[in-house]
Amino acid sequence: MVYKQKNSNRWWYKFVWNGKLIRESTKQTNKRIAEQMEAAHKAALAKGEVGIRDKVQVPTLADFAAKDFLPFIDARFIEKRNTLSFYRNGVKNLLAFAALGQAKLDAITSDKITGYIQSRRQKGLQVASINRELQVLRSMFRLAVEWDKLEKVPPKVELLSGERRRDRVLTSDEEHEYFRAAQIIGEDIENAYSRALEGIRAMRGQEPIKPEDPFLLRDLTALLIDCGLRPEEAFRLRWDEVRDGAVHIAYGKTINARRRIPLTQRVLALLEMRRSCAGSEWVFPAHTASGHAEKSTPKKQHKRACALARVQPFTLYTFRHTCLTRWAAHMDPYTLAYLAGHSDFGMTRRYVHPQADTVRAAMERAQAAGGGHSFGHSGQKADITTSGQNSQVIDFRREIGRGEWIRTTDLLVPNQAL
Repeated sequence: MVYKQKNSNRWWYKFVWNGKLIRESTKQTNKRIAEQMEAAHKAALAKGEVGIRDKVQVPTLADFAAKDFLPFIDARFIEKRNTLSFYRNGVKNLLAFAALGQAKLDAITSDKITGYIQSRRQKGLQVASINRELQVLRSMFRLAVEWDKLEKVPPKVELLSGERRRDRVLTSDEEHEYFRAAQIIGEDIENAYSRALEGIRAMRGQEPIKPEDPFLLRDLTALLIDCGLRPEEAFRLRWDEVRDGAVHIAYGKTINARRRIPLTQRVLALLEMRRSCAGSEWVFPAHTASGHAEKSTPKKQHKRACALARVQPFTLYTFRHTCLTRWAAHMDPYTLAYLAGHSDFGMTRRYVHPQADTVRAAMERAQAAGGGHSFGHSGQKADITTSGQNSQVIDFRREIGRGEWIRTTDLLVPNQAL
């Protein structure tokens, strides 16, 4: 029934449903509308009892991103700037394609996703870049279903094949030439400042700007290749995290990023020189919003160093790949995964790129352990089923066949590696 309270022109309704009194204000002055609202409330309760739900109002991809997805990402990854940037850039590029951004979630088909992929290819994007954006779309679909924003099953978002992975490893000669170039760059910056102090502008009272960190590239890349840090871990390294002859990573990309890595003598000497004139809490300070070096900070110096060293251009992440590849020849996989800050061996294996000399050395150790067995190229094959040494050869061959780790007997890490 509908009624008015004393001294009020608003209609209320009340009724009993399953023994429970329900009473609410319609906030309406029209009795007919109030009666319709009461009937709608009863109908909704009846539908709920038999499991009938009102049809979900499906939002467009743009509305879902603005009202649901991005606020969730901002709240969950507030302390992970790279992750936030990954999702925000992915959403931005997805919404820029009108066929996706303006379409309702249940109207997005495989054809529209294919059209998006074609448009990104036409703009010259690599497969890896397109796949990262498709991963964002996949996450949006998953959360839309989880939050009941979408009733029908969304189309399957398949990643493109042919994605190139980082497999570049620096040779010892390339490393030597690169660091010689980095040293030259630092000396050139200092010499340029010294000349400016004696130049015409200085005589006129125009004080030249003193370079804050001329040897940034040299010190940064030494830390990367000797300790296997991620570049972003080195950028935000604080002085209180460098102690007891090691660098202590407090947090990072994953929960396993927290670790302690011993420093080499080269890095210890370079960091001690930096500490002696440090004026910031950051090991690599810079004029950025964060106060420390960012990805773009050493970009120009790195490009110049590659040119001076006459090596094929590479990314800073190549130093990490080089370090882990060298360590893999002398460490068990558990220690390697710990120092790399990985949660599983599968990820660590992607960073290890066996070189010709290490593969040859591993084969020679295997043959020596097996007593010079035959690999099946002659009529006389050694018995590899009874000897304990030969059983190690079987394990070795099985591991090679599965593409898993090559175990070595020498687990000691040389001084130049740690």
